[in-house]
Amino acid sequence: MRTRLPLLALLPALLLLCGCELEGFLDSDRYREDFQYTYDLKPGGRLTLENFNGSVEILSWEKDSVQISGAKYAATEGDLKDLKIEAQASEGAVRVRTVRPSGRYRNMGAKYFIRVPRKVELERIASSNGSIRVEDIEGGARLETSNGSVRMRKLAGRLDVRTSNGAIEGDEVAADAVLRTSNGAIRLTQTRGSVDASTSNGSINARIAKVSAQKAFRFSSSNGSIDVAFEALESNDVRASTSNSSITLRLPAATQAQVRAHTSHGSITSDFDVTIRSGTLGKDHVEGQIGAGGPLLQLGTSNGSIRILRL
Repeated sequence: MRTRLPLLALLPALLLLCGCELEGFLDSDRYREDFQYTYDLKPGGRLTLENFNGSVEILSWEKDSVQISGAKYAATEGDLKDLKIEAQASEGAVRVRTVRPSGRYRNMGAKYFIRVPRKVELERIASSNGSIRVEDIEGGARLETSNGSVRMRKLAGRLDVRTSNGAIEGDEVAADAVLRTSNGAIRLTQTRGSVDASTSNGSINARIAKVSAQKAFRFSSSNGSIDVAFEALESNDVRASTSNSSITLRLPAATQAQVRAHTSHGSITSDFDVTIRSGTLGKDHVEGQIGAGGPLLQLGTSNGSIRILRL
């Protein structure tokens, strides 16, 4: 006898196996209707979006207005008609919502493409089962999704990003950033600011071009490697922890710091001379200082190596 499993029962396994986003399953054979709204918004204004089952792209332009375009979709013509896009503007703010018909949970959702003034506050951009992409924005941003990636480029302002089953990627991000995901990697290039990054079953790779003075950096994973390079440090504590994988920390040649590093079933190596005074030194545990000492470098893993390298 052949047993047939429903598609919804297979989705969690498929996500873990191929790392794909749910959008691909939700896009086919649907009713669709395009929409577009435009509202005045001066630089420094706020944008809020609540969506489900669809991607969101936000790019800046030189106009003092917000243009909201996209498409809503549903499994039936009746569902499409009853699925609403609510958009409203008030002094200094634009708010958008995708509203599901009450009591109906069939396949439906919306995709958005939004243009905003470069200086704007992305107060809360939330979706599910879809990716978020944001580019060339000067202002704080709070970005949330699930089963989708978050990609950012040329952002300036405080940043809070959360997703699941998807990667977080940032390039030329000048922000104090909090980044959270699961089952996805975190990748940052040419970052300026402080970083608090956490994932599970994914790696963390970051290159920090400029730091916020005296602010701490935290990197946490499980079953994923951590590789972070600092072009500069200004009295910044750095904490990195993972399991079943390695930690690599690349530092400027002039670095002076306190070091606490430990592993199990792995080794610890350093390009820098580590002076042991009141601390300890062993194959899997090092506690000492580089140069005259300074901020704390706290590194820990299990079943993996730790390397402290000269950049």
